[in-house]
Amino acid sequence: MNVLIFGASGSAGGSILRACFSSPAVKEIRAITRRPLRFTHKKLRVFIHNDYLNYASIEEAFVDVNACLFCLGISATQVSGEEYRKITHDFALAAASTLQIHSPTAVFHFISGKGTSMNSRFLWAHVKAETERDLMSLVNAVCWRPAFIDGESSSSSPRLYRVLRPLFRLLKPFRSLYVNGQDLGRAMLKATLENIRGRVIENAEIRDLADH
Repeated sequence: MNVLIFGASGSAGGSILRACFSSPAVKEIRAITRRPLRFTHKKLRVFIHNDYLNYASIEEAFVDVNACLFCLGISATQVSGEEYRKITHDFALAAASTLQIHSPTAVFHFISGKGTSMNSRFLWAHVKAETERDLMSLVNAVCWRPAFIDGESSSSSPRLYRVLRPLFRLLKPFRSLYVNGQDLGRAMLKATLENIRGRVIENAEIRDLADH
């Protein structure tokens, strides 16, 4: 399969990218990123791009794709509410719309988060719930709700996350609270092969998919 990935320089996206590298089912990986990645691979094509609301200049990245793994995101503590909504919701919808035009049968995978809810008093949870709703309506997306993702080291991760990361790893025995980043990637690829569409997948099921 051909995979398109967003957020490959981040903690979750970097781990998911590595899962794609090691998967025999993945033929080509196209990464859309603002700057060159720190590593290369024979399967990888990188598209440097800055406007995440308009992909006219790199439409070829979306052609003949089987799955889009949208791992782009930021902590709501790092930006204003308006910017958070733009990055979380608007960027994802723009990517899904472009994918629909150029690869209409592709599956769109969106990383959401545990606790996402339209009724939440937290901005991040409400915005992600709106994004899930709109993506499932637009492209029958699969929305992933991991809890703690034990992913690649990334300078873009919130400082508190980096400090607490060793403690979060104590959650590993609890299937609803911890997932290895590469296991998340393996689960996404398996869901693609099994043609899973239009639903939410919580942390415990992510680990189940990765294990089988």
